[in-house]
Amino acid sequence: MVADVARSENLIGAPLRTVEAGRFLTGHGQYVDDLVLPGMLYAAFVRSPHAHARLGAIDTSAARALPGVTAVLTGAEARERASRLHTPLNVPHYRDVGAYPLAWDKVRYAGEPVAIVAAESRYLAEDACEAVVVHYEPLPAVVDPAAALTPGAPLLYEELGENVLVRASFQGGDPDAMFARADVVLRETFYSQRQNGNPLEPRGLIARWTPETGELTVWASTQVPHLMRSALAEFLRLPEHHVRVIAPDVGGGFGSKMLVYPEDVAVCLLAIQLGRPVKWVEDRREHLLAACQSREQVHEVELAATRDGQILAIRDRALCNVGAYSTWPTTGAMEAMQVGKLLPGPYRLRHFAWETVAVLTNKAPIGPYRAVTRPVGNFIIESLIERLAREIGQDPAVVRRQNLVQPDEFPYQAITNLTYDSGSFVQAYDRALALIDYDGVRREQATAKAAGRLLGIGTACYTELSAQGSASFRSRGVVNLSGWDAATIRIEPSGHVTLRVGVSSHGQSHETSLAQIAAEELGVAVSDVTVLHGDTAVSPYGMGTFASRSAVAGGGATLLAARALREKLLQIAAHLLEAPVDDLELAGGRVGVRGSPERALTLREIAQVAYYTIFRLPPGLEPGLEVTRAYDPPLGTFSNGAQAAVVEIDPETGAVRILRWVIVEDCGRAINPRVVAGQVHGGATQGLAGALYEEVRYDDNGQLLTASYLDYLIPTATEVPAFELDMLHTPSPITMGGFKGMGEGGTISPPAVVANAIRDALHPLPVRLNRLPLTPERVLEAIAQARQAPAASPP
Repeated sequence: MVADVARSENLIGAPLRTVEAGRFLTGHGQYVDDLVLPGMLYAAFVRSPHAHARLGAIDTSAARALPGVTAVLTGAEARERASRLHTPLNVPHYRDVGAYPLAWDKVRYAGEPVAIVAAESRYLAEDACEAVVVHYEPLPAVVDPAAALTPGAPLLYEELGENVLVRASFQGGDPDAMFARADVVLRETFYSQRQNGNPLEPRGLIARWTPETGELTVWASTQVPHLMRSALAEFLRLPEHHVRVIAPDVGGGFGSKMLVYPEDVAVCLLAIQLGRPVKWVEDRREHLLAACQSREQVHEVELAATRDGQILAIRDRALCNVGAYSTWPTTGAMEAMQVGKLLPGPYRLRHFAWETVAVLTNKAPIGPYRAVTRPVGNFIIESLIERLAREIGQDPAVVRRQNLVQPDEFPYQAITNLTYDSGSFVQAYDRALALIDYDGVRREQATAKAAGRLLGIGTACYTELSAQGSASFRSRGVVNLSGWDAATIRIEPSGHVTLRVGVSSHGQSHETSLAQIAAEELGVAVSDVTVLHGDTAVSPYGMGTFASRSAVAGGGATLLAARALREKLLQIAAHLLEAPVDDLELAGGRVGVRGSPERALTLREIAQVAYYTIFRLPPGLEPGLEVTRAYDPPLGTFSNGAQAAVVEIDPETGAVRILRWVIVEDCGRAINPRVVAGQVHGGATQGLAGALYEEVRYDDNGQLLTASYLDYLIPTATEVPAFELDMLHTPSPITMGGFKGMGEGGTISPPAVVANAIRDALHPLPVRLNRLPLTPERVLEAIAQARQAPAASPP
């Protein structure tokens, strides 16, 4: 045993500057579009202008005849050489409607790729796309989920007989009995808008085929290199060991780069056909048009409560607009299967029923986006709590606090069969109220109102289910994705440490955080650890980075591997130093005998024995200093937090000005608080974008109305407040290291916080702010409607 061996300084928990920062800040990052290979061609896609149409003949002769054009590939040709992107899911009533690499019989959304062109430059490829003549037979489109379910609605898939991808439902407790005895019953309909991921770097890849060996190498801006390799091998009908995927520096993903897209397969098909590298990098219009979208949902919700503010039961009926296809690997059922399950958040709810329908429409397919459906559920329950407080004449903070899971109730078994392993729900909320000076804001609010200014304070609490293990995926019917991950750690003959991991960074600072774990366990400096990731020929097989899993799954695997290597290192040192293991201390890159500083060996000296003079090793011990370990987390661990904001409303324009914003985040044992702060700030910014600005809009014919940043609004630095962050640390009792995930927590509550702050500023007007984003027009509309309704009771 090595547990009692003295350790080096505590690096886990240290707010170190990130190793990656120097590379990125000095412009030395290398992204897909920075790569140029000999003989490389450039691809562009012919995309459907119609949201729904049958495909007729495609005339590519003019395009093929253009100088510099090397190939044009259509859907019918691609179908002969590649499979449909199957999206399996083992749940009742689910329909697998994965797309083909290129449409061949029918197009189902505007922007769907129908042909791909390769040319000597992107300019030539785009010109050639204009020369491709596609004959379409337009069909009626359906974009509204409710309309898509009506009898006689246009069908995306005639063979299904309806526009339903999956139906799901759940009931826990006895909601009907609770509604029968309730003092207060509230009913609301909530609308969550459609959004895009919009990472700084768009999607892109380079595919290179080596005919001599039959090997395909793909450089891709992906979150999941190994999963992408498995998918490409399956869809291209290649042996998986002949496919290599390399993720160079990746400029953000937010879930959108977790998917393998039809375009990825089509680019590879061209590279295989031509025997030359082919590059494709989407432009911003393509991203808004065809990259995965998310969160368009309609919820009809009822809440039952007592007169003193205790929530008794909730019933939720939801429609999730999943677009035209199911996506790989998460499927289009992802949101519909999770939104009800996660809606209760940090609140005690013993009676709950939900049902969802995932509806197929003529819009771009949905996929994961940071925090997935949790901002929608949080917006719903926090809005209902706010209204409940007004209905019973109580301060919203009091009602919110009394319904939270209390400190003595952990581990808490939620009604949705999730176990909250640990948390600081009440403490985080109290801390947020103290930071924002809740009572002081109330006094300031009264003074401002007397002067004609409308100030409001909004608060919300959240949980973040993170790092779901394999058992969680299995329970949800997922068959092409798992929850474990792996790490390989080696002390080189030089004494330097190399850590190779299956998780893949795209902004999470893995090269720093995971190095801190390894360095602390092995008694070296962080600068003595090199972290390698993102290359399927280098890293151990792993699931990649998504769902706030890297710290728990990747960090857990790193911890296990480092501890195993540490044990071997100390075995060798004890043998060489002729001392018991328990008498050794490991620090500063040296193993020494406690109390005898002259009796010590450097890691390099020990490594030289392990690799070269192996006759000096303890009997029976294998040569080398390299260990691989896998770690499969439990069902999941919960981070939590609370947010509060003060806003000012202009009643003439509906404009919302944010005056202050505080965040309290509890992600267990923080590996690097500086990294945590960056993740929380970024997440909160994206949450704020969903609250006030971003919305994918289509017209009734399925034409995208937000195809540029002139129409799809993203907040700039001038719109984002200076977030004030505080951290609590409640280690998980069920994960390695006590780690919890936190990459999505900041995103969850901003829509609820902003909505509640606006409601508070306009009180006693009974404004109903149930449709996101909360644009000035919608605020003005809510004010106008509220002025025609009776005023609510004062708090």
